[in-house]
Amino acid sequence: MYGYVIADVFTDTALEGNPLAVVPDAAGLSAARMQRIAREMNLSETTFVFPPAAGGDVRVRIFTPVGELPFAGHPTFGTAAVLAATGHPGVRDGGLRMETGMGVVPFEFTGEAGGGRVRAARMLQPIPVWEPYDRAAELLDALGVASSTLPIEVYRNGPRHAFIGLATVAELSALRVDLRALAGHDDLAANCFAPTADPLVWRARMFSPAYGVTEDAGTGSAAGPLALHLGRHGRIRPGATITVRQGVEMGRPSTIRATATVADGAVQRVEISGTAVVVADGRLYV
Repeated sequence: MYGYVIADVFTDTALEGNPLAVVPDAAGLSAARMQRIAREMNLSETTFVFPPAAGGDVRVRIFTPVGELPFAGHPTFGTAAVLAATGHPGVRDGGLRMETGMGVVPFEFTGEAGGGRVRAARMLQPIPVWEPYDRAAELLDALGVASSTLPIEVYRNGPRHAFIGLATVAELSALRVDLRALAGHDDLAANCFAPTADPLVWRARMFSPAYGVTEDAGTGSAAGPLALHLGRHGRIRPGATITVRQGVEMGRPSTIRATATVADGAVQRVEISGTAVVVADGRLYV
């Protein structure tokens, strides 16, 4: 029997944001069993927490309904928030060092960390690498979009995120994606974004049938690279903090703040912040 927790991530309002299942003590579970549990939960990701093995405070494995990821933003952020909210012994001095498949990811917590809610948390992300996407025309066709406002590039920080710019929020909200065609883009999440009246607030939608996710309500691993992408192409001042609002069209609004710091032509730091709230817990009889 294993306990689990459901949290809504990148929100402080229950039943909004991006839901996540967390198994806080997964010792003894095999990879095959974890994959089956993730399919049973049928959320974009389910995480499994183990004792540390490489100098961190905990070790986390992340599963979508179709496979394991070395890193992703929403599940790592949400897992850290759950551990802080539930008093996990790995959380010390207002922080946590989480071992992932992309290395150790540090978190800092501020505000109230009890009562099922972490008011605010901040995480450093792996520095992404990027390149032009060589199937950009096919990707645009799958999304039903004529062109992108910025070059279509792929950033990898665990998942592979392609960024497609739309001119207006109305165009973003009106997207009708050919998911069958998009599924032909292996190991890829398509992130569509559009500006708002505030140059530091951006709307986003993410589609990734390749990762078993039709549409994601809040994609933490994409928010940092989006800030970097916008800075690299002159849409924001490099190092500026942006607010990404996602999940609006799904009725699950999420809010993520992201900053990419560049110095001497190199990315020095990618950081996101937000909130999460625990909404349920239970037991798995497996």
